[in-house]
Amino acid sequence: MREIRQLYTRYVHNVIIAIEAIMANTVKSLLTALGIMFGVAAVISMLAIGKGAQQEVMEQIKLVGVNNIIITPIKESVVSNGSSQSEDEGEDKKGKRKSNGLTLRDAYSILQTIPSVAKVSPVVSMNYYAINNGKSHPIVLEGVSMDYFSLLNIGIVNGAPFTADQDEKSQPVCVIGYNVKDKFFNQDNPIGQYIKVGENWLQVVGVAEKRDFTTSASDEMGISSSDNKVFIPTQSLLIRYKDRSRINPAEFERMSRGGGRGGGGSTASETNTIQNQLDKIVVQVAETEQLSATADIIKRMLLRRHANIYDFQVTVPELLLKQQQKTNDIFNIVLGAIAGISLLVGGIGIMNIMLASVWERIREIGTRQAIGASRKDIIVQFLAESTLISIGGGFIGVIIGVLMAYTIEATADIKTIVSFWSVFIAFGVSATVGVVFGYIPARSAASQDPVESLRH
Repeated sequence: MREIRQLYTRYVHNVIIAIEAIMANTVKSLLTALGIMFGVAAVISMLAIGKGAQQEVMEQIKLVGVNNIIITPIKESVVSNGSSQSEDEGEDKKGKRKSNGLTLRDAYSILQTIPSVAKVSPVVSMNYYAINNGKSHPIVLEGVSMDYFSLLNIGIVNGAPFTADQDEKSQPVCVIGYNVKDKFFNQDNPIGQYIKVGENWLQVVGVAEKRDFTTSASDEMGISSSDNKVFIPTQSLLIRYKDRSRINPAEFERMSRGGGRGGGGSTASETNTIQNQLDKIVVQVAETEQLSATADIIKRMLLRRHANIYDFQVTVPELLLKQQQKTNDIFNIVLGAIAGISLLVGGIGIMNIMLASVWERIREIGTRQAIGASRKDIIVQFLAESTLISIGGGFIGVIIGVLMAYTIEATADIKTIVSFWSVFIAFGVSATVGVVFGYIPARSAASQDPVESLRH
């Protein structure tokens, strides 16, 4: 027991000597630790960016819904032989009928025809002002089915979604977004109360949860916030507001009176211009493995229904997001490798400075050996110096890395998440670098001849 205590005291004494040597050369120690500092900071900040990108992709998958396929209309329609046809051409040279655009019948056909499809929701969007108790607020009026909320994982925090019976009977009911609720009802319970949208009074049956979404999600996946929306049954919107697939008789009469080709008004042929009845169709597939095959079947089915004209686009958000995740993973590996090289360079810097320190302190080494210090004591002393420099640099690097991550998120609008494991790995690698690259200078110091060292 006494021998163990003496051995422990001896090693502690060697570490204290190492600390005194570092304190005596503070500037040189800080410069030596710079490589480790920035290496650790780079690792933490890069891993934080990667973690944030991964979290963002997961949030986007939740926003677009699991196993969903999005069908949207496109302005430029392409005939199956590859030639393009603008929306206002009406008919091609062979007299083939123009497509009717994206319609409610397309949505019903997809649900009834394709066995792998579990749910379908048509979507129609229009801009209106909502009015209640003298207050006016711009909103997006969106006609959807009762399945829309489960398709896009939109929770109902108060009340309930409208029912299939309410949709079938075109009843004036609605689910309002969180901001609409705050604007008109504040602390009051909105369920059962009415808001006026356009010319119709709508009864509130539910309130959608508040949802945060990123700009990239909105741009790439067509996602938009539900906070400023008023959702009503699709049939209610088409019957009580506007059905774009139907030609208004008054508008037809106005166009017909516009004159022929030489006149300044619109021609009657312009009434053949088809406006899509729907802005979107959201389709949910029962199994993830069936996503690609179902999307292909939907594309071929709609192509037949649309007179072989590509006036629609079929998108599988989850597959796009998974591909984006793979790209992010590769990017993170590259960034991690670059940051790891920084740590390697920092370790080489420690080794170089410590080797130079050995030659500067040869007389000190000889003196310690002359008064009884063993080779092991010298190794412990110099190894402790390099390790303490590396650990100190790693600690400062952790602080810098965390600050860098938050700065990047605040200034560049890039989501970052600093995890415990990224800090642990970066700090652990920095300590390991100190031990590995400090061993060679420590062994070089211990191998010095005491007599030659005293003569130096």
